[in-house]
Amino acid sequence: MKDNKKKMDLRKLPRNIWAVSLTSFFMDTSSEMVINLIPLFLSNVIGVKINIIGLIEGVAESTASLLKVFSGWLSDKLHMRKWLAVAGYTISALSKPFFYFANSWGAVASVRWTDRVGKGVRTAPRDALVADSVREEQRGLAFGFHRAADTAGAVIGLCIALVVIWFVQSSAVKLGMDTFRLVVLISLVPAVLAVLSLAIGAKDVPVKGQREMPRFAFKSLGKRFMVFMLVVGLFDIGNSSDAFLVLRAQERGISVTSILAMLVVFNLVYTLISTPAGMLSDRIGRGKMIIAGWLVYTVVYLGFGLAQTGWQIWMLYAVYGLYYGLAYGTTKAMVADIVPAELRGTAYGTFNAILGILDFPASLIAGVLWQGVGAWSGFGPSAPFLFGAGAALLASIFMAKVIPSLKKS
Repeated sequence: MKDNKKKMDLRKLPRNIWAVSLTSFFMDTSSEMVINLIPLFLSNVIGVKINIIGLIEGVAESTASLLKVFSGWLSDKLHMRKWLAVAGYTISALSKPFFYFANSWGAVASVRWTDRVGKGVRTAPRDALVADSVREEQRGLAFGFHRAADTAGAVIGLCIALVVIWFVQSSAVKLGMDTFRLVVLISLVPAVLAVLSLAIGAKDVPVKGQREMPRFAFKSLGKRFMVFMLVVGLFDIGNSSDAFLVLRAQERGISVTSILAMLVVFNLVYTLISTPAGMLSDRIGRGKMIIAGWLVYTVVYLGFGLAQTGWQIWMLYAVYGLYYGLAYGTTKAMVADIVPAELRGTAYGTFNAILGILDFPASLIAGVLWQGVGAWSGFGPSAPFLFGAGAALLASIFMAKVIPSLKKS
């Protein structure tokens, strides 16, 4: 009976959810086969230090932060979500071929940042389109299903990269330039399919109301949103780029092919957990699911800091998928729960912008803790993960305290 109910619920999801999910599936197929290789490319081929990689990743996730606010507000003002999202996916798709020609860390950073501009344009309108397209009681399911499709694309993308690297350089510990370029070329096909899926498959949902130009203030979005973002921000300051997890795996002696296989397992767990976790959040509340995910994160990051062997990294990365499945889509669903419907675009823009801004210090701190800066050599590979575990634990405690204030009055 339960299985049938789940199937029936999925069938009731509107066309927009399927179109957006298919788009995310294709774009993640394209992105994940390249993005996870970038820190290895920078470290193995170009010889960039860990702290510089932290700087690149931090700027990459922060560079389009203000665009996220603007695009979210613009989608509210113009009563249009779809075409802004299509524009963002198009920018990301057009940036990908330039990875093929990048032969310095500056060139890689420029392409990476341009790709993130595309994400900045598309993310808030896309999330608002998902929220607008479903009833409140389906919101967790919709976001969970979208995350599952997104992550299923990551699985496919990683499998493609794994097969390419297996045949080109087998079990080599370090990544080669020719291998990276071949993967980039293959990634262009799903990137184009992502743009077409959204452009053809989705339809705009009427947006009611019109607001003034957003500022970096929480007043119009309400006190509940402000409290929520303060707690999420505390968690995010310790949530450095997953590039550090990949570099930690290589530092523990895991080969490139084994790292990709490990990422496949992580994404499989993420995919399998996201939809049921979203459905469960509709029943028991978002806060409990978020706290559960953050506590898993705490344990995983503590484990990464203390891990001694490659198999321990493997096990931890598999469990890491549980954190994403429990908390990532649920957090986005909660944003729609606590802001006015006519401000969802602005809210998602502000949400993503704040986290994007925090991603810069989070990754910069991680890089400096690991390898230091200037004459200081840092605390070593364990330090950024122990810092992240501490921040996540504190955020979990605070979230438990503020859950009652986030409920509708």
